[in-house]
Amino acid sequence: MSRKETFAFKDRLIKGIESDGQFKISVVKTTEVVQAAKTNHSLSMLNTVLLGRTMTAAMLLASELKGEERVKIRLEGNGPAGMITAEANRVGEIRGYVLNPAAELDYSNSALSIGDGIGVGLLSVSKILYNEAEPRSSTIEIIKGDILSDMAHYMAQSEQVLSAFLLDVALRDDGNVEHAGGLLIQRMPGAKESVMDNLQQLLSEFPPVSQLLSEGNYIDAIMEKATTPYQIKELARQPVHFFCRCSPERFKGALSLLTREDLNEMEGEDQEMICHFCSSKYVISKDEIDSIIRGANAKLN
Repeated sequence: MSRKETFAFKDRLIKGIESDGQFKISVVKTTEVVQAAKTNHSLSMLNTVLLGRTMTAAMLLASELKGEERVKIRLEGNGPAGMITAEANRVGEIRGYVLNPAAELDYSNSALSIGDGIGVGLLSVSKILYNEAEPRSSTIEIIKGDILSDMAHYMAQSEQVLSAFLLDVALRDDGNVEHAGGLLIQRMPGAKESVMDNLQQLLSEFPPVSQLLSEGNYIDAIMEKATTPYQIKELARQPVHFFCRCSPERFKGALSLLTREDLNEMEGEDQEMICHFCSSKYVISKDEIDSIIRGANAKLN
């Protein structure tokens, strides 16, 4: 593939609406995003798929927000992965991590499925919105743990919007990401129920998103195929990427919120800080620690 073709096929999200306003659709390609997560966190094949689907779902939900508003999805269960967290915002920044990144299933046990990676537990979705002091949060029980079924269940139970989700991560034999992406269709108020029935039937027989990407179909073609015979008007298009806003300043700000007793235990030593979301490492020098302690003491006087 030429450089021009590679650029044209980069990770992006496209958003559209049916010409009569009956439903809206978002389609996203997240291949590079999921590969970055795998590389940053040294993810097992199990967790590459689980976190990849979760980050893709977060980006699809974030496509409904404004500016830098963001969505956070968290699944916590009794399976080997433990906990999966992903965040995305409207400008296309996605990040995420797994509590036990190297966790894997015993694939010799035919009774196990990918959903056993997260197991029984809870799915929480939080939206951090403009002009709202507290996030809007909703929590439901995990029903399958495969992310796809759980997100569809969340939309029906918490958002109460008739929706159709597709989430897909395909891996190469070496565990790296071949293709990743997904789509979300949501019924608009006043739309005929038969429209969503038709779309859900179409998607039940729809090829995996990774297969369509491997065949050279980009997000535009996938959107068209997923909504035929309806006419779609494109609303927005944007790049998406794995991006974390962590920085030494943010870590120092977090340290300044600790109790004086906790800060005193750090006095005189450098502190290595690691970001959960991207695995970046920062060293806060002992002089910077001492400065934070002096600031904390000054506030008490």
